[in-house]
Amino acid sequence: MFNTVYTSVTPIISKKYSSTIQIIFRQQIQPWHPSSTLVHEAGAAVLKIAPAKFWAFSAALFKAQNDFFDVNVVNEKRNDTYKRLAAIAAKEGIEEKKILDLLTVSDKPGDDGSLNIGNGVTNDIKQLVKFNRRLGVHVTPTVLFNGIEEGSISSSFTAEQWEDWLDKNIV
Repeated sequence: MFNTVYTSVTPIISKKYSSTIQIIFRQQIQPWHPSSTLVHEAGAAVLKIAPAKFWAFSAALFKAQNDFFDVNVVNEKRNDTYKRLAAIAAKEGIEEKKILDLLTVSDKPGDDGSLNIGNGVTNDIKQLVKFNRRLGVHVTPTVLFNGIEEGSISSSFTAEQWEDWLDKNIV
């Protein structure tokens, strides 16, 4: 669905509905895929460092998504996965070091001796998860229209189906 929305639906909205509709892409971590957290942390880092490049980064990440599926990361150290994600950001013109600085988890305890110290986007991810839980979002993709889940829109929607749906539902 991301590719359809990014390449086809966004131009339709810009042309026909720019003053009445806004697309908000919220990340939804799928905890049954452990690397899902890592890729979403990379998205959160991009939002902090270069928010205008978030969509382009997301498109690049979707193109490389197989590289981050379970079998391709199971034997990789977490910070090594972050390095690969930061490299994708760099290809989109985002400063790799800044992304990596936000993502890297230290192997040293925190100043207070804490061992579960997270990284520079841990609190962002906590807020994202809380927000999605409050909305009742459990799977991807989930489309909300005016804050309410729109179950008639499926992941296989074509650009034409999106345009028909928008024409019928946007006043």
